[in-house]
Amino acid sequence: MTDHDVTDHDAADVDLLRKKVSAFVRERVFPSESDLDAGGPNARDLRERLRVEARESGLWALPLPTELGGGGLSLSAYAAIAEAEGASDHGPAALGSASLLDVTMLSRHGSARVRAEYLRRLVSGDLRTCYAMTEPDTPGTEPALTTTRAERRPGGGRRVTGRKWFVSNAGDADLVTVLARTSGSAGDRTGLSLLLVPTDSPGFRIVRELPILGATGQYEIEFDGVEVDEDHLVGDTGQALAVAGERLQLGRTLRALRWLGQAQRAFDLLCDRATARQGARGPLADRQLVRQHVFECLLALRTARPLVYEAMALVADGRDAHVEVGLAKTAAARTLQEVGDRAIQVFGAAGLGPDTPLPALFRTGRTARILDGPDEQHVSSVARRVLRSRPGSAVTPA
Repeated sequence: MTDHDVTDHDAADVDLLRKKVSAFVRERVFPSESDLDAGGPNARDLRERLRVEARESGLWALPLPTELGGGGLSLSAYAAIAEAEGASDHGPAALGSASLLDVTMLSRHGSARVRAEYLRRLVSGDLRTCYAMTEPDTPGTEPALTTTRAERRPGGGRRVTGRKWFVSNAGDADLVTVLARTSGSAGDRTGLSLLLVPTDSPGFRIVRELPILGATGQYEIEFDGVEVDEDHLVGDTGQALAVAGERLQLGRTLRALRWLGQAQRAFDLLCDRATARQGARGPLADRQLVRQHVFECLLALRTARPLVYEAMALVADGRDAHVEVGLAKTAAARTLQEVGDRAIQVFGAAGLGPDTPLPALFRTGRTARILDGPDEQHVSSVARRVLRSRPGSAVTPA
C-alpha cells in the first residue's frame, strides 16, 4: 500500500492541524464520552452534532482523498493526528477518519460499481462499515480455517452462510466486509474471498452484542443464505488473504497510534493527580514510588512511540513492514495497559470508579493485547521472520 493523496501540507501546517484536532477531542469529545458509550438514538444525535462541528472546523476526514470530500493528508502526515484523534475511542468517528481502512481497501480492490456507489458516502459519514473475519469456533489467528461459505448462485452472484463474532460496530453498520470460503476446504489458504454485504440484505442478522470487560460495541452476526452480487467481491476471487494482509498492516498501525494517544492521556492524568493530590505529608509527587510510576510510564511511551512511527512510515511508503508493525502493535498495546494500570494505582479507589476515563483506558489496553492478533502471534511471527533472515537459517516459513 502506498501513501495516497499527498498534498502540499508542510510540517507547520500538520502541526497546527494536530493541535486543532487535539483541542477538539479534548474540549468536545472527552465531555461526550459517557453519552456516546451509552449508545442509542441520543448517542447517534450527539455523534452527528460532533461531526457537523468537525466539518465546520475544517477537521473532517483529514486522511481521506480530496476528490471524495476528504482532507487529502498523506498517511505519513496523518500519523501524529491519528494519535491525537485516538486519545478517545470516539475521536476517529467524530472527525470522519474512521472509514480510512474501508475507503483505502475499496479504492484499491472494489469494483467500479462499489467505488461509485459507496466511496463518497463512506467519506461523508452517510454510510458506516464493519469488518467480519473471526468466527466463534475458529481461531482468529488461523483464517484458513474459516467455515463461512459463499456458494455460487445459479443466476449469478454468491449466497453467504455462516457466523462471525467480535465484529466491531456491527450494530450500526450499513455494510459489512466478510471473509468467506468460495472454494476448497478448511485449511486451504487459497479459496478465501472477501465480499461486501449490505446489512439490510435478507438473511443478515445481529445475533447478540458481546460486552468486552463490560464495554459495548462488539457483536456476533449471522449470514443465513445472504445473496450478494458478484461485483461486491473485494479483490480477486480466492485472494482474500492478500487483501486482508494489506488492510491489517495499515489497520494495526493506525490502532497502535490511537493506543499511544490513549496512553498519553492516562499518563497526563497520572501526572496531574500526582502533583495536585495532597496528603498529610505533602503531594503524591513527593513519594518515591509515585515517581517510579511516572518514570516507568514515560519510558514505555518513549520506547513505543518511535516503533509505531517507524511502522507507519514503512506502510505509507508501500514497503514490507511485517516486523515493524508486529513490534509497534505489541508495544503500543502493552504500553496502554501498563500506563493505564499505573495511573489507576496513583489515583487509588477513584481510579476504579466512574469519574475518570481510566477504567476504560485500562480495559482497552488489556483488550488490545488479544484483539487484532494476540501478543503471542506477533511475538512468534516477528521472531520467525528475524531468524529466517539470518544467513544459513533453517527456520521454516509460516
